Amino acid sequence: MMVARLRVFPAISRNRDPQKYVGELMRVAEFADRNGFEGILLFEGNDVFIEPWAMAQHIMAATTRSSPLIAVNPVYMHPFTVAKFVSSFAQLYGRKIYLNMITGTAISDLQGLGDEQSHADRYVRLGEFVALMRELLASPRPVNVNGRFYRANNLQLRPRLPAELMPEFLIAGQSEAAQRVAEETGCIKMQMLPPDLDRGLIASGMNFGIFARESSEEARQAAKARFLDNPDDRELLALTVENSDSVWKRQLYEGQSGELADNGYWLLPYLTFQADCPYLVGSHAEIGAKLEQFAAKGLTTVMLDMVADETEMQHVCKALAASGMF
Repeated sequence: MMVARLRVFPAISRNRDPQKYVGELMRVAEFADRNGFEGILLFEGNDVFIEPWAMAQHIMAATTRSSPLIAVNPVYMHPFTVAKFVSSFAQLYGRKIYLNMITGTAISDLQGLGDEQSHADRYVRLGEFVALMRELLASPRPVNVNGRFYRANNLQLRPRLPAELMPEFLIAGQSEAAQRVAEETGCIKMQMLPPDLDRGLIASGMNFGIFARESSEEARQAAKARFLDNPDDRELLALTVENSDSVWKRQLYEGQSGELADNGYWLLPYLTFQADCPYLVGSHAEIGAKLEQFAAKGLTTVMLDMVADETEMQHVCKALAASGMF
């Protein structure tokens, strides 16, 4: 029987330097292309230095097989616009892309954009967005929709997208509204790496970082040297959590320490605003074994925070290879 392969989308660890942003993204994208990763995750938001669709085109032009995972927030775009981009990339590069459907951005950004929808209503809108996009991409006939947030009258996308290039949709929210929309629309559900590592796995997609070395002790020492604790960075995260209604951000933030657990779960990179997710720290073999266990419980897709450094990326590859799933 053929073993299912994990689809891994690297993302660069949080970058606050616009001078280094493109270089780091391209370094990870090209490494990912050479080493069998599915593509690269591209963030969206008022504070993102380069619009993800522009970055996706830059990456696709410079790679041979990369399928970017692009964050899409309805507050910035209409479903027809996104469908046109998907269709355009299919024609230009003959590759499918993946869409990370989000509603979250800073509350101050939503106010700046004049978006006054409640948290729950933003997910209703997200569900309508996915449904209309799918129809536009797949329907041989003009589309008519009369939704609460979107209406379409004889709207048609040309040319029709080949079935093999249809995008896959991911939803990363942890709230009840997010879970419901993911269920209703058939999107891949994403979650954060849980502290107990296995019992909390309830979705087919997971978001975390990997910090690996040959031995567990070496990994733990190197991780602590790479991600330093800093009160100013913790304060920065506190301010962003205060300016957000994201359920997962609050869940990760509240009552958590930065201690590196015996099982390798480590939240310090998140708590110090250096990453957007927890990390898994350990030897290549330990992390490989954990990934194999996750896959046995239904994990298929990983958003993987990565340090944009060749040595670190090689260690990540060794850990992934040790799983036998990559």
